[in-house]
Amino acid sequence: MFWPMLAIALGFCGIAVLGVLAVRVFLEVGRLGRQVDDTARQINRAAGNLERAAADLARSGETLR
Repeated sequence: MFWPMLAIALGFCGIAVLGVLAVRVFLEVGRLGRQVDDTARQINRAAGNLERAAADLARSGETLR
């Protein structure tokens, strides 16, 4: 009777550990998604700034030397 109870207890502990790890992974994926979103916004902002600077440079007729 001892071994079946031990097996059930260990199985429950294993499932509980997997559940905790799944929650941690879920939270980290959310954090990573927010970081990717912020980085994409920064890249888009920098691309817009670069496009405006290139347009201003083309309008002025200057060359880079």
